Amino acid sequence: MTARDIPFAIQRAAQSQRGLIAAYQCKELGLSSDRRTGLVRRGQWTRVVRGVYDTTPGHVDPEIDPSGWRRRSAWLALLAYGPEAIAVGACALVLHGVWGLPIDLRPEAALPRGHDARPHGKIRLRRFDNGMTTTTINGHRVATLDYALAQAIPEMTRESAVAVLDSALYLGLITEADLPRVRRLLRGRRGSRRTHEWWSLVDSRAASPIETRARLIFIDAGLPPDTLQLPMIGQDGRVVGYGDLAWQRADGSWIVVEMDGHEYHTAPQALFRDRARQNKVVAGGRVRTVHYTGSDLWRPEDMVEEVRRLVYAPAMAA
Repeated sequence: MTARDIPFAIQRAAQSQRGLIAAYQCKELGLSSDRRTGLVRRGQWTRVVRGVYDTTPGHVDPEIDPSGWRRRSAWLALLAYGPEAIAVGACALVLHGVWGLPIDLRPEAALPRGHDARPHGKIRLRRFDNGMTTTTINGHRVATLDYALAQAIPEMTRESAVAVLDSALYLGLITEADLPRVRRLLRGRRGSRRTHEWWSLVDSRAASPIETRARLIFIDAGLPPDTLQLPMIGQDGRVVGYGDLAWQRADGSWIVVEMDGHEYHTAPQALFRDRARQNKVVAGGRVRTVHYTGSDLWRPEDMVEEVRRLVYAPAMAA
């Protein structure tokens, strides 16, 4: 069977699910078990777990498409546990469009009414939360953002948790007024105690997870930025952009750190805009911009030392 012989409805369903399709969906859409077996035998499809197939083996690369890889984990859990499955925790956050999650997510889902099911490999079946509310995304039930955050945050590192909360606020998925409810939903969950000090670090101005991680590094080093998203004024007096992290020096000038990070700033168009903006800002004077990438976060002492030196260096030329 060639790709053209596979019903279009199957191809369309799989495409919307990051290349994955469930056996029950195939049956509903007219693809028999024998034909699925033939596709797997010929290497056109692969069997990921019992009852779930990958229709595009090897096409989703976590290094090239980390967002797609995360979504694949979320879809895998939903499809493995059938049409009643509900995306929960970090997998629900992925489907809500939240940034800042680890690339390698453990697929997890819940079933309503405390229903039990046979385990599917490494896929986690989470107990259904009493009172958990759900919404529908692409035809599947997903825990609402408040419950998903409460489920996921206690299991994250501080860096991931703050990045996730920052992004949810920045994207307008929640507001500052929603945070107390999320904190209440955390109470009593394993790992919730260690999150108490994280909430004061959340900042809705953080425009990307890599900015959040850099900000936490500077805070830990005793060098917190004075502001985020500093308006960058060009030679003509107009705002030409916003600096990620900024420190004001004693002479009134600014040191701005720009984080050029994977999944956010590295698209060629974004880098081109950043370079054009940087040229305009330099012409305006009184701002010194330094750029770092995700690799610099693995050796933060060098980044911190350079910024500290720039902030406390002798006065910049006007």
